Amino acid sequence: MSRQKPIRVRSVWISDVHLGFKGCQAESLLDFLHSVETEYLFLVGDIVDFWSIKKTPYWPQSHTNVIRSILGKAKHNTKVIYIPGNHDEQMRDCLGHRFGNLEIHRDYMHNTADGKKLLVMHGDEFDVIIKHSRLLAKLGSWAYEKLLSLNHIVNKFRKLFNLSYWSLAAFLKYKVKNAVSYISSFEDALAHFAEERGADGVVCGHIHHAEIREIDNLLYCNDGDWVESCTAMFEHADGKLELVHWIEEQELQAQAQTLATTDASGDSKLPDREAA
Repeated sequence: MSRQKPIRVRSVWISDVHLGFKGCQAESLLDFLHSVETEYLFLVGDIVDFWSIKKTPYWPQSHTNVIRSILGKAKHNTKVIYIPGNHDEQMRDCLGHRFGNLEIHRDYMHNTADGKKLLVMHGDEFDVIIKHSRLLAKLGSWAYEKLLSLNHIVNKFRKLFNLSYWSLAAFLKYKVKNAVSYISSFEDALAHFAEERGADGVVCGHIHHAEIREIDNLLYCNDGDWVESCTAMFEHADGKLELVHWIEEQELQAQAQTLATTDASGDSKLPDREAA
């Protein structure tokens, strides 16, 4: 359900897509990619889930279409910066390589239109579990997969009552005290590392929690994921940063199209994002 008029922004950040994993919401991501035009597209890790593919091979056509859409943007003058994460760490063997407009980096310093320096990285380097216990990390990944399966069942029932998408996984994660403490420590560590690198802020993924906030005068940005929340981050032409919750955007667009169809005057429509 792509918009007739694309959203034009300077930069887009997405991460934790997990192509090859059954929980990946590839159709929503395709709608997003078809709806956006951008100068820079940052892929901030875990784009392909090699952990899941190795365990249970899964690759529907929609996952191929996501790859094609990204490469299509690179072909049409979007600069694509790919920063591999822990689930696609095999791609770190290609660090420094360029394939046309697609570049692969360990991290990347991005200059915004209003002069801010943002360090872009996946963030798994600051995950103590990933760093010190790979077995525990994979056990956690398995538990998370089971929770997402339950999440899928919950949302099937919600659809029966015309209720919007709701993430059980996210709800439980932020209700558990240890998880909240872990997220806070992770965010603080990345913000302080960005300061050491001379940046004004950091953009990351990894923990599937979209957020923009200041930490000790450093800007911390997490663009979320395409498994639970379907979120991304925009940089507008003036350098302003914005988190986008795409499922909510889809629902608003569907409502607007329904109103436009039933409104004989044709005046019912959503305001352009640039004017918002």
